[in-house]
Amino acid sequence: MKSLRSKMTTEELADSLGVARQTVNRWIRKNGWKTEGISGVKGGRARLVYIDAQVRKHIMNIPAIRKRQALYQLAESIPPYGDNRPTAVLRQITDALEKMTADEQERLALLLAREGIKGFLTRLNLQASGT
Repeated sequence: MKSLRSKMTTEELADSLGVARQTVNRWIRKNGWKTEGISGVKGGRARLVYIDAQVRKHIMNIPAIRKRQALYQLAESIPPYGDNRPTAVLRQITDALEKMTADEQERLALLLAREGIKGFLTRLNLQASGT
Protein backbone atom coordinates (compact mmCIF):
# COMPACT_ATOMS: atom_id res chain seq x y z
CA MET A 1 0.00 0.00 0.00
CA LYS A 2 1.45 3.31 -0.99
CA SER A 3 1.30 6.22 1.41
CA LEU A 4 -1.99 8.07 1.69
CA ARG A 5 -2.24 11.79 1.04
CA SER A 6 -4.40 14.03 3.22
CA LYS A 7 -7.15 14.10 0.55
CA MET A 8 -7.78 11.48 -2.13
CA THR A 9 -10.53 10.80 -4.64
CA THR A 10 -12.55 7.66 -4.07
CA GLU A 11 -10.91 6.14 -7.14
CA GLU A 12 -7.37 6.92 -5.91
CA LEU A 13 -8.14 5.49 -2.47
CA ALA A 14 -9.71 2.38 -3.98
CA ASP A 15 -6.71 1.84 -6.27
CA SER A 16 -4.19 2.26 -3.46
CA LEU A 17 -6.10 -0.23 -1.26
CA GLY A 18 -6.87 -2.70 -4.03
CA VAL A 19 -10.65 -2.49 -3.59
CA ALA A 20 -13.53 -1.33 -5.78
CA ARG A 21 -14.59 2.32 -5.83
CA GLN A 22 -18.05 1.21 -4.73
CA THR A 23 -16.49 -0.31 -1.61
CA VAL A 24 -14.91 3.02 -0.70
CA ASN A 25 -18.24 4.80 -1.30
CA ARG A 26 -19.98 2.27 0.99
CA TRP A 27 -17.40 2.91 3.74
CA ILE A 28 -17.97 6.67 3.35
CA ARG A 29 -21.73 6.30 3.83
CA LYS A 30 -21.50 3.68 6.60
CA ASN A 31 -18.81 5.45 8.66
CA GLY A 32 -19.71 9.08 7.93
CA TRP A 33 -16.28 10.00 6.59
CA LYS A 34 -15.70 13.66 5.81
CA THR A 35 -15.63 14.40 2.07
CA GLU A 36 -15.78 17.37 -0.25
CA GLY A 37 -17.07 17.59 -3.81
CA ILE A 38 -14.82 18.37 -6.72
CA SER A 39 -16.05 21.47 -8.50
CA GLY A 40 -17.05 21.05 -12.11
CA VAL A 41 -18.13 17.41 -11.78
CA LYS A 42 -21.88 16.81 -11.92
CA GLY A 43 -23.92 14.58 -9.67
CA GLY A 44 -21.46 14.24 -6.82
CA ARG A 45 -19.66 11.41 -8.63
CA ALA A 46 -16.24 12.82 -7.87
CA ARG A 47 -15.36 13.73 -4.33
CA LEU A 48 -12.30 13.97 -2.17
CA VAL A 49 -12.08 11.89 0.98
CA TYR A 50 -10.26 13.46 3.92
CA ILE A 51 -7.75 10.86 5.10
CA ASP A 52 -7.99 11.55 8.83
CA ALA A 53 -7.41 9.35 11.89
CA GLN A 54 -10.86 7.73 11.57
CA VAL A 55 -10.22 6.70 7.95
CA ARG A 56 -6.70 5.44 8.72
CA LYS A 57 -7.99 3.39 11.66
CA HIS A 58 -10.68 1.79 9.49
CA ILE A 59 -8.16 0.97 6.76
CA MET A 60 -5.67 -0.55 9.20
CA ASN A 61 -8.43 -2.76 10.67
CA ILE A 62 -9.21 -4.40 7.33
CA PRO A 63 -7.68 -7.91 7.58
CA ALA A 64 -6.40 -7.94 3.97
CA ILE A 65 -4.67 -4.58 4.45
CA ARG A 66 -3.11 -5.63 7.77
CA LYS A 67 -1.77 -8.80 6.14
CA ARG A 68 -0.46 -6.89 3.12
CA GLN A 69 1.23 -4.31 5.35
CA ALA A 70 2.83 -7.04 7.49
CA LEU A 71 4.19 -8.75 4.37
CA TYR A 72 5.47 -5.44 3.04
CA GLN A 73 7.21 -4.64 6.31
CA LEU A 74 8.83 -8.08 6.35
CA ALA A 75 9.99 -7.71 2.76
CA GLU A 76 11.48 -4.23 3.09
CA SER A 77 13.05 -3.33 6.38
CA ILE A 78 14.08 0.25 7.11
CA PRO A 79 17.84 0.73 7.11
CA PRO A 80 19.20 1.21 10.64
CA TYR A 81 21.27 4.29 9.78
CA GLY A 82 20.45 7.99 9.58
CA ASP A 83 17.35 9.95 10.40
CA ASN A 84 14.47 8.25 8.57
CA ARG A 85 11.96 11.06 9.14
CA PRO A 86 10.87 12.49 5.79
CA THR A 87 11.75 16.12 5.24
CA ALA A 88 9.29 18.68 3.90
CA VAL A 89 11.07 18.62 0.53
CA LEU A 90 10.90 14.82 0.36
CA ARG A 91 7.17 14.93 1.12
CA GLN A 92 6.67 17.50 -1.67
CA ILE A 93 8.61 15.37 -4.14
CA THR A 94 6.67 12.25 -3.14
CA ASP A 95 3.34 14.06 -3.50
CA ALA A 96 4.37 15.36 -6.95
CA LEU A 97 5.40 11.87 -8.09
CA GLU A 98 2.14 10.33 -6.83
CA LYS A 99 0.12 12.94 -8.71
CA MET A 100 1.90 12.22 -12.00
CA THR A 101 0.13 10.13 -14.60
CA ALA A 102 1.57 6.74 -15.54
CA ASP A 103 2.82 8.23 -18.81
CA GLU A 104 4.56 11.11 -16.98
CA GLN A 105 6.17 8.67 -14.54
CA GLU A 106 7.43 6.55 -17.44
CA ARG A 107 8.90 9.59 -19.19
CA LEU A 108 10.62 10.67 -15.96
CA ALA A 109 12.04 7.15 -15.50
CA LEU A 110 13.42 7.24 -19.06
CA LEU A 111 14.96 10.68 -18.45
CA LEU A 112 16.64 9.49 -15.24
CA ALA A 113 17.92 6.34 -16.97
CA ARG A 114 19.27 8.38 -19.88
CA GLU A 115 20.73 11.39 -18.05
CA GLY A 116 21.28 10.12 -14.53
CA ILE A 117 20.59 12.13 -11.41
CA LYS A 118 23.36 14.65 -12.19
CA GLY A 119 21.88 15.38 -15.63
CA PHE A 120 18.40 15.62 -14.12
CA LEU A 121 19.58 18.14 -11.51
CA THR A 122 21.43 20.12 -14.18
CA ARG A 123 18.22 20.35 -16.23
CA LEU A 124 16.49 21.71 -13.13
CA ASN A 125 19.40 24.14 -12.60
CA LEU A 126 20.09 22.51 -9.24
CA GLN A 127 23.63 21.26 -9.84
CA ALA A 128 25.81 21.17 -6.76
CA SER A 129 28.17 24.09 -6.31
CA GLY A 130 31.81 23.32 -6.91
CA THR A 131 31.16 20.60 -9.53
